[in-house]
Amino acid sequence: MAGMAELAPVSLLITLQFPEQQLERIRAVSPRLKIHMHPARSSSEIPTGLLMDVEVLYTARVLPEPEAVPNLRWIQLHFAGVDHVAEDPLIRSGVTVTTLSGAAVPQMVEFALMAILGLGRRLPLMMLDKVQKHWAEDRFERFEPRELRGSTVGIVGYGSVGREIARVCRAMGANVLATKRDLKHLDDVGYMPEELGDLGAELVERLYPPQALRSMASLCDYLVVTLPLTAETRGIVDKRVLLSLKPSAFLIDLSRGGVIDHGALIEVLNENRLAGVALDVYPVEPLPESSPLWDMPNVILSPHVAGASRNYLERATDLFVENLHRYLADQALLNRFDPQRGY
Repeated sequence: MAGMAELAPVSLLITLQFPEQQLERIRAVSPRLKIHMHPARSSSEIPTGLLMDVEVLYTARVLPEPEAVPNLRWIQLHFAGVDHVAEDPLIRSGVTVTTLSGAAVPQMVEFALMAILGLGRRLPLMMLDKVQKHWAEDRFERFEPRELRGSTVGIVGYGSVGREIARVCRAMGANVLATKRDLKHLDDVGYMPEELGDLGAELVERLYPPQALRSMASLCDYLVVTLPLTAETRGIVDKRVLLSLKPSAFLIDLSRGGVIDHGALIEVLNENRLAGVALDVYPVEPLPESSPLWDMPNVILSPHVAGASRNYLERATDLFVENLHRYLADQALLNRFDPQRGY
């Protein structure tokens, strides 16, 4: 009987549209998988019988009521962030939940590097001059660059994205500092594409606890925020942290809207206490037309697209396939969500 139980079929429901190439990779994991792809925007669009049988759910936001999925054992979310569903009854029901943390690392880090170099090379000012179709007479002073080599980059949150930012910035000659929630466990145990990142946290000059963020910020030429949004991180980059930065420093936010206090940020920018910022996330999205950030000459704004890539689904499948193998072998899954931590 035990052998028959081990070979029992596993009903897998995918609520997104996967191309056939990626579905074939998932099918190849095991003949035990009964795969149902049913693109939906809400659980009401999925047949009740299908929900009753599902054991593994791959989804972005479609989360049925717990009683509708009595056989559900594992949810693989389609994104790294969990804040948009963290309080859902199904997420809080005790079912295993994993994220796609690490699947967007290459494009997120390219975006961070674009922001660092763009701010350091005074790209916002160049774009203003382009609109006016005129180069300033003092262009060498106006566009005097901040070289990344020899600069200090501080990373707020040393997860998968932060570790790859560290690797890239170190390769370009920068010094790297970082904050990390748990300084007793330095190894990265989550998912990371091969040859990327900093597994043992060996590339940072110094690691700081979150409580020492202001001390770290005071040393930075660039401060890059890569934290998840949780009860602990909401508003953690407040006015005190912003005023700890040197007036010549730049701030880059790739995290979640709410980690940085935007009211304080606008005040500090108005007071010329920061050289510039690059923002991909906002407390309210899309960014309201009334926001003064739109008109500030030292600000780069983007519409929450740092994680976008035509390769995202392929990397998402890489991680999901790995986790499927682990699930079927009764091994620990990568990127398991911890409700207590909030990520």
